[in-house]
Amino acid sequence: MKKYLFLLWVTMICFGANAQLSWKNLDSLYQPLPPSVHIYKSTDSIGGKPDVVYYVIADLKGKHLNFTTNTTYKRRITPSQFFEKDNHPLLVVNGTFFSFATNQNLNIVEKNGKLIGYNIHTIAGKGKDTLTWYHTFDGAFGISKNRTPDVAWIYTDSSKKNPYASEHVLPFIQDSNKSPSFDYIKRITVRFLDDSGRMIFPPDLSSSSLGIWKMKTAIGGGPVLVQNNIVQISNNEERKFAGKAINDKHPRTAIGYTNDNKIIILVAEGRSETASGLTLTQEAEILKDLGCKEALNLDGGGSTCMLLNGKQTNTPSDKEGQRPVPSVFLIEKN
Repeated sequence: MKKYLFLLWVTMICFGANAQLSWKNLDSLYQPLPPSVHIYKSTDSIGGKPDVVYYVIADLKGKHLNFTTNTTYKRRITPSQFFEKDNHPLLVVNGTFFSFATNQNLNIVEKNGKLIGYNIHTIAGKGKDTLTWYHTFDGAFGISKNRTPDVAWIYTDSSKKNPYASEHVLPFIQDSNKSPSFDYIKRITVRFLDDSGRMIFPPDLSSSSLGIWKMKTAIGGGPVLVQNNIVQISNNEERKFAGKAINDKHPRTAIGYTNDNKIIILVAEGRSETASGLTLTQEAEILKDLGCKEALNLDGGGSTCMLLNGKQTNTPSDKEGQRPVPSVFLIEKN
């Protein structure tokens, strides 16, 4: 009996680490859907705990689809309100992290090639570090004009037309400069990487790790979960979740793309009796197993909510239902 229980425990731990799930197609519940869009659901247990996970997969090359974003100004509205406001798009899902105090996006939002939301790059130190400031490069998901997807680490500046990005993870900058200029940021990041993405020191001032990121559509969050088809979570570099919070289970929202240019949007329920939620590692493993070449975590918790044809997929964890958010990622039907 003890041997059986031990083997069962090992099986659950391994399953939780590898996140291999079985999926049920739910297309019939969310019609009408274009042939290039599908929705799946899993209720498999992960790590021995109950879970409910949905994902939508859509072909980025489908000309009948438009991939875009939207945001609000100094206010937040629910995904269902975005659905009504944006003329009933095919898909609506929550996006960026935000400030409850100001309703401000804390990450990039780009629509039709124009920045409508910016990263907050400066984080104040605490305790003994009250005179220290941390400048981070948060992950973002983007789609170019020719529908090429990308996940990168982003710097935005309201004085610049385009965001700047690194295709390699950048460490945060720690200094006493509360409001660094773009030139300062660009200059100091040179010391991190050479043109091959290798760490270099001392600085090589002949090149820079930040380049213009020309995207038509972009939404930010963090941390990056999957890089080059491998689970590589840049939580520490982005200073997203402190301590052991990377292992905490919560409702999750994520976005990524496959090698054959399919976009995957995933939501996981949590904080309930029927769904415990996912750790960042479990979320990343699921996305890798679904074939994501690159993937990004978006705001989760009570914000997690995805609509397909206006119909809610997951059950939000807030007792009030859908949480008002300042930004969403959209798929529209042309």
